[in-house]
Amino acid sequence: MDMSKAHPGLDAIELAALDWLRKLSSGDATPEDVASLERWRALSPRHETAFVAAKHLWHAAGATGQDLFDPDESFPDRLKALRQRTRERTMTRRAALGGGVAALAAAFAYGVTNPPLGLWPSLAEMRADYRTATGEQRHVTFAGDVAISLNTQTSLAIRPAEGSQDRIELVAGEASFATSARVARSLMVLAGDGRTIAESGRFDVRCTTTGERLSVTVTCFEGAVRIERGADVVDLQPGQRVRYDHDGLSQIAVVNPETASEWHRGIVEFRATPLIEAIEEINRYRPGHVILMSASLGQKPLSGLFRIDQMDDALLALERVFGAKLQHLPGGIVLLS
Repeated sequence: MDMSKAHPGLDAIELAALDWLRKLSSGDATPEDVASLERWRALSPRHETAFVAAKHLWHAAGATGQDLFDPDESFPDRLKALRQRTRERTMTRRAALGGGVAALAAAFAYGVTNPPLGLWPSLAEMRADYRTATGEQRHVTFAGDVAISLNTQTSLAIRPAEGSQDRIELVAGEASFATSARVARSLMVLAGDGRTIAESGRFDVRCTTTGERLSVTVTCFEGAVRIERGADVVDLQPGQRVRYDHDGLSQIAVVNPETASEWHRGIVEFRATPLIEAIEEINRYRPGHVILMSASLGQKPLSGLFRIDQMDDALLALERVFGAKLQHLPGGIVLLS
């Protein structure tokens, strides 16, 4: 395909960035190709900026990113819009540093706040008071009597108390909170644009981002918790779950407490889970990143129990059950087709 004809709005460097993404997604990329790509990115700040922007759009498109390679899609417009936003955010920096240095600074700042493919923590996550790495779990105590279990890739930031409420923010990931009856005090967990409040009980809060869409899920296991988002309020009892995002609060769902808390026992269970969703979960526990290259494969259901510390077993299961092809690249990157 003549990429310049398919995407006439892109300049030569942006076209080359798109070509590199196409090569990586083809299933035929080799370690030598990856090394060549790194040399290409190092040619100038513009090369790096173009590739970072293209990777961001690929990630925002979902686990496959294939629509970015369709000439009928809006890739050129989205890429140029992203480039313009980056320029606008760095106008003052450009005046001080000069065009070339500012472009490099913009690319670096963008990568810090929006890591491509989630390969490293964002700036907000790195600034958190408590944080777990990929595959790590941790237990901490907050405000003297609140027991917190952090799942993998989780960041918590302590916030100033408000009156009789101790406050902590779930910046990213998933955590379990357990608090006994507290005299005249309650616990508030901030996540996204909502908050969860409990005086006594045990509950999980999970904050996930798909593309640029953030959603929060709260599950109650013991006691009672209240979820507030704007003017919306819902109270949960044990065995109930609710989710909220920019569309608002969902209906209350009933869950099995045993299966809903299996991560506490170091297990991840998939029950006819679409592979596109299962891959997102696998990426939370496994170093590197698994990239799903086939939209049709992404709709196949995956079932099974897998140990958190042995998530490569899940990839082997994909080969065995679906006949999927795994291509391993440096840095723990796996292309699944």
